[in-house]
Amino acid sequence: MARRTFSIGGVHPADSKISRDCRIEALPLPPTVYISVAQHIGAPAVPVVAPGDKVKVGQVIAEPGGFMSAYIHSSVSGTVKSIGPRKDLAGNLQTYVEIAVEGDEWLETIDRTETVVTTIPEDPKAIIEKIKLGGVVGLGGATFPTHVKLSPPPGKKCEMLIINGCECEPYLTSDFRTLLEKGEQVIIGTAIIKRSLGVGKATIAIEDNKPEAIAHIESLLEKFKAESDSYSGIEVMSLMKKYPEGGEKQLIDAVMRRQVKSGGLPIDVGAVVQNVATALAVYDAVQKNKPLIDNSVTVTGECFPRQANLLVRVGTPLNFIIDHLGGMPADTAKVISGGPMMGKAIANLEASTLKGTGALLFLTGEQTRRKPESNCIRCGKCADACPMGLEPYLLNRLYKAGDTDALEENAVQDCIQCGCCLYSCPAYIPLLDNISLARGQVMGIMKARAAAARAAAEAQKSNK
Repeated sequence: MARRTFSIGGVHPADSKISRDCRIEALPLPPTVYISVAQHIGAPAVPVVAPGDKVKVGQVIAEPGGFMSAYIHSSVSGTVKSIGPRKDLAGNLQTYVEIAVEGDEWLETIDRTETVVTTIPEDPKAIIEKIKLGGVVGLGGATFPTHVKLSPPPGKKCEMLIINGCECEPYLTSDFRTLLEKGEQVIIGTAIIKRSLGVGKATIAIEDNKPEAIAHIESLLEKFKAESDSYSGIEVMSLMKKYPEGGEKQLIDAVMRRQVKSGGLPIDVGAVVQNVATALAVYDAVQKNKPLIDNSVTVTGECFPRQANLLVRVGTPLNFIIDHLGGMPADTAKVISGGPMMGKAIANLEASTLKGTGALLFLTGEQTRRKPESNCIRCGKCADACPMGLEPYLLNRLYKAGDTDALEENAVQDCIQCGCCLYSCPAYIPLLDNISLARGQVMGIMKARAAAARAAAEAQKSNK
């Protein structure tokens, strides 16, 4: 097998995969769930239930609010108590459907047996429709509606499907456990996605710090290929461990040796990237009629007494998860949703999980304390580390000068907010913080400019 990695930048933080040996276990049901209608990129879904309605597991409770949107399903059975604003993980108000849990009654159409269904449906359109109806979104972090991603625009054609099994963020292990425990379903999900795209090749990319997962998936693939041609063209690729290998553009570079240009999309170079957990969700939706109502969540941190990988129903309150595992450690200073490099600090532990919630990381004060900032010494380490080929020291200086034109010219909008610059800076300058703010400003200007151009074009049309 080839061992390769992406060609620009990257860093090597400690793995800290202290929960890697924890099997995925189902979390008990909470008394109440709070299911957000805004847990995917695009327009929030529109509720189709009302207070007092009885719902079952898998029942639609909100329909897509536009083309770029996704179905939302009840993750429990019970009674809808309310629909209204509630604070999310960041403390911002979002619309939630509150459901009081009463038993665990599933829709009859969902296949809950342990039987693994290996026969791949023939019709690509039917596959994509099932994925859409299942509310499947990307579970690698972006929560992009999967049915949209699998429908390339006219003139664009997929040449290779890449399944992201890198899990390059320190501490996170739920994808690793999924590969070990649900490897058959991941492979079948990969074949289903491959069929929906009409593409002949698929690569399951796994970093080489997960040799057990690589060997397991290779062994399963041999068996599947011997039984059916549906699995031909699927291969495993071992990649060198380097962060952020799981980024779409970095993964495409590593696997296909192709670079996505500034402002471009993976499909521009013939690639579609999906996460391991997304492949499993596709299997569930297409083969089992099970919508996306749960996800594996790593709960970890040196200060946390019990490491775990939990199968959590969407909408479960975070404090319920913490209490189930023994409560909040006294020396916890910060709880992160995600990993230490790209995760976001949680401001509200009464918030609930989303489809894309992949980890809860508990950090101590010592781990979160920033060292005093000093002057930039022009060492260039941040530029060497940037996987997008940017110059963080320059972007930081332009942000402080308020020069948004120069920031755009120097492609601050291409920043993927991976944190490599901050990690590598010997002067402890808050590069990520400042560049993220600059990126937001420039993206806002670019969107406003595009909207103005569309409005002008429409006005010109109407005047003709």
